Amino acid sequence: MDDADDIHRLWIDPQVRKYLWDDEVIPEERAASIVSDSLISFADNGFGLWGVFPLGRHALIGFCGFWFFHDPPQLQLLYGITPEEWGKGLATEAARAMIGYGFAELGFERIEASTDAANAASIRVLEKAGMVYEKRIVEGEADTVYYAVRRETRPPAES
Repeated sequence: MDDADDIHRLWIDPQVRKYLWDDEVIPEERAASIVSDSLISFADNGFGLWGVFPLGRHALIGFCGFWFFHDPPQLQLLYGITPEEWGKGLATEAARAMIGYGFAELGFERIEASTDAANAASIRVLEKAGMVYEKRIVEGEADTVYYAVRRETRPPAES
C-alpha cells in the first residue's frame, strides 16, 4: 500500500492513461483500491500487479502483472512504464518476466494480453515478449487487439 500514491501518479499521467484508462483521470481512491485488491489477489491466487523499480532505488517507474479485464473478465498480462523510461526495453523485460512467472510458478498453459489497436508501442512490447496476434475486436469505440502465448510455443528465455 506504500506505493499507492506513486501508482496513482503513474496512472494519471496523460501519456499512460490515454490507453490504460481510456484517458480517464482516476481518483486516488480507485488506485488505492486496485493496489489493495492486488494484495488480496497475491494472497489468494499468487498473482496481481507488481511494481517496477530501477535497480538499487525505491522509485516506482512502472507496474506489471496479471489482472482481470473485459466483460466477462479475462485474466490478462498488464504492464505500464513511466514515459521518462520508455524506449529502454523495460516494458518488454517486465512482460517477459511475467510470462515466465505465469508458466513456471503459476502453471498457466496460455497467457493473453490486449491493447488498443492504436497503441503501436504496446503491440511491439507484446510481440517482443513472444506473444502472437490472435484477433481484433471493435465494440463501439473500443478497437482492441489480442495477443497470446502458449506454454508449448513460448520462445526460449533470453540470457
